[in-house]
Amino acid sequence: MNIKIGLVSVSDRASSGTYQDRGLPALQEWLQRALSTPFSLETRLIPDEQPLIESTLKELVDRCGCHLVLTTGGTGPALRDVTPDATIAVADRLMPGFGEQMRQISLRFVPTAILSRQVGVIRKQALILNLPGQPKAIAETLQGLQDAAGATIVPGIFAAVPYCLELIGGPSIQTVDTVVKAYRPKSATTGA
Repeated sequence: MNIKIGLVSVSDRASSGTYQDRGLPALQEWLQRALSTPFSLETRLIPDEQPLIESTLKELVDRCGCHLVLTTGGTGPALRDVTPDATIAVADRLMPGFGEQMRQISLRFVPTAILSRQVGVIRKQALILNLPGQPKAIAETLQGLQDAAGATIVPGIFAAVPYCLELIGGPSIQTVDTVVKAYRPKSATTGA
């Protein structure tokens, strides 16, 4: 089964053409390096408007059939940062561990990471994750942090994404282990 992934960059300035969006290219580049399973993308660049974010997330899951939706931008405490609010509004279930892990990774770099309101949710049989807005932070959040020898210091959130998708009835995703090794419990891989 071809995996369909929705990518949404939420930015007033980039969507109006004030500056070039860097979130969508960063997400696309990382996914191309990280996934060995074929996938197709649906991309959207939209302003920080909660009704529009909600309708975009619903469209990607309900009409386009995306199994995974990754958003970037609009996750801080500013009044215009409403991506988490829109994501929660369309959710069937919350997945708080994703937001907790994203903040753990970012706290390694900046104390203001505690201000992030990133969330993970399930809508129908799709996983929606809010990622940071900066390309470097996007890659770190997805991939995790490694030492100079390549050993994992802090796991990235994408290690849990393939198993989560399988648990909610989505397709199986295989990753490139040198980028991010997908975690599946032994019982899931041996049938025990």
